[in-house]
Amino acid sequence: YLTVSIEPLPPVVVGDAVTLKCNFKTDGKMREIVWYRVTDGGTIKQKIFTFDAMFSTNFSQMENYRKREDLVYQSTVRLPEVRISDNGPYECHVGIYDRATREKVVLASGNVFLNVMAPPTSISVLAADTPAPFSRYQAQNFTLVCVVSGGKPAPLVYFKRDGEPIEATPLPEPLAGASSWAPRNLLHRDLDDTKVPKSLAADGELGMGNPFPTAHPPRGLAAERDSVTESIPETVVSREFPRWVHMAEPIYYFRHTHAPVSDGTVEARATLTWTLNPQIDNEALFSCEVKHPALSMPMQSEVTLVAPKGPKITMTPTRARVGDTVRILVQGFQNEVFPEPLFTWTRVGSRLLDGSAEHDGKELVLERVPAELNGSMYRCTAQNPLGSTDTHTRLIVFENPNIPRGPEDSNGSPPGHCGFRLVLALTLTVILELT
Repeated sequence: YLTVSIEPLPPVVVGDAVTLKCNFKTDGKMREIVWYRVTDGGTIKQKIFTFDAMFSTNFSQMENYRKREDLVYQSTVRLPEVRISDNGPYECHVGIYDRATREKVVLASGNVFLNVMAPPTSISVLAADTPAPFSRYQAQNFTLVCVVSGGKPAPLVYFKRDGEPIEATPLPEPLAGASSWAPRNLLHRDLDDTKVPKSLAADGELGMGNPFPTAHPPRGLAAERDSVTESIPETVVSREFPRWVHMAEPIYYFRHTHAPVSDGTVEARATLTWTLNPQIDNEALFSCEVKHPALSMPMQSEVTLVAPKGPKITMTPTRARVGDTVRILVQGFQNEVFPEPLFTWTRVGSRLLDGSAEHDGKELVLERVPAELNGSMYRCTAQNPLGSTDTHTRLIVFENPNIPRGPEDSNGSPPGHCGFRLVLALTLTVILELT
């Protein structure tokens, strides 16, 4: 008789050592013991270890693995450092000689499944659809996305606010091929009170009723647009926040999706969506936590929702001359800003050098500045869904001695005027001498 049995294995973690035991009982003479790794749903069996009893030799077909075997009543294969690729079923085949004829071999086999787990390798929290314009006069949705990579199986992901778990309404998984990020019903950039004419702001023609009560007149630079030069200091910073207030507690919506990766791991994405309220959400701490059977304690990544303030602007060269290329750059803020703000540049009271009304980006480049830009004021608006801030800086353009001044000389006289005076003087001298 011949019986083969393999002890079941608990899940193991990548890097652990694993021992596969093939137990058998027989009263016959053993011929061989062979271990196979089964792939492609059982269609392919890869031989990984062989014991040939006829010649008492061992063969290991596994690279970089040390083999160990017990030749009495069991064959043992040891995997010193398992990888995710080792995950799957294994079979042990035992062959003995038939009693009637030594030319016939009787076979029996057993199988076991090796479940290899891998802890997540990275976790990050970001805001969906940023940087993006927003409306400070209308409530809108905001979505946080937590991305967890490198785990097997898929981890359990959940959100916390200020250290407290968030009770969220689950959303169904999106259809195949659709984006796993929750939709964000953001409007196109609406006019804010630094850009709206006073007549519109006063009459409440923004589609949301009158956003400016009489007790709270519009703030910003609207009143300064008509007289824009000397009344504005060299650098001005103002902050604006949305005007609406949500009185009710926010309702959170949660979606969890995962997608397999080619290396056998899973990328998990969890989204948290709610109606943003800058009055209570500004400086709120949100964290994404991950539980996984291969982790001894949860992984965590956190962000704080913060509106931009205190922009730091640099201008190069610091002493611009006519014909230079001037770069005005936002280097950062006095605080850590999240989500990433949207930057918009405008020239106060006029268009930009290239003729456009505004320019998006952290840097504004003025190619070959003319003398006419001397004293011009530039405004940078940095905004995210928590609020916005305006910064103004003045461009001073100095003369460039390497560039001719044009049709006039240093005394402001047109060309040829000095020669004309010389000819006139010689003519008068000649006339006086003749008389």
